Amino acid sequence: MIRWATFDCFGTLVDWRHGIATGLELLFPGRGAQLLEVYHGIEPQVQAEVPVRRYREVLAESVRRTAAEAGLELVADDASVLGTGLPYWPVFPDTRPALAALREAGWRLALLTNCDRDLIGETQRRLAVPIDAVVTAEDVGEYKPGHGHFRRFAASFDATAGNWVHVAQSHFHDMVPAQALGIPRVWVNRHAGPQDPAVADAVLPDLNGLAETVERVHAAAR
Repeated sequence: MIRWATFDCFGTLVDWRHGIATGLELLFPGRGAQLLEVYHGIEPQVQAEVPVRRYREVLAESVRRTAAEAGLELVADDASVLGTGLPYWPVFPDTRPALAALREAGWRLALLTNCDRDLIGETQRRLAVPIDAVVTAEDVGEYKPGHGHFRRFAASFDATAGNWVHVAQSHFHDMVPAQALGIPRVWVNRHAGPQDPAVADAVLPDLNGLAETVERVHAAAR
């Protein structure tokens, strides 16, 4: 039986918060951390407004609105800073060992990402572990927490609750829709968020010990 471990990428495997804050810091020195929190609330709204909007434009429009909300003047061309820098956002130190351990245990790996194909292609080189499949927002014409990524993956790879575990940091984008669809799931609560842990089948603070946890969740779902 083919077993699939699927992942959200940005926030789970790649340090999304660092990437956003650093990009905003380049534009507005000394304000990156503060603006990150503003941006964090804006991006899901931008994604929901026009689900077929490409992620590069989501990033740019979110930067524009973040600057406007903070009362900061943004040079028009500077709105592209996040899309330009995204391929260089850092991978978490625990990412490569965790992915490698799953591959060694016989799991196939896939990314279900709120991103464009070209951007995730650039990011995969930084993961340095082979990825067997990718489903992007560009592919399905919507962003998580919509169900398009999960439905496309299930249909494309005959994935079911019996051979699939989803792993992600975002409670909102990933855990809630995965629960609604009956997909076994591991919540990587990197920021000690207060959301309900019962939505997940297992909760980890990071990716250390992930392979063992995925095996346990998989066994319980069968």
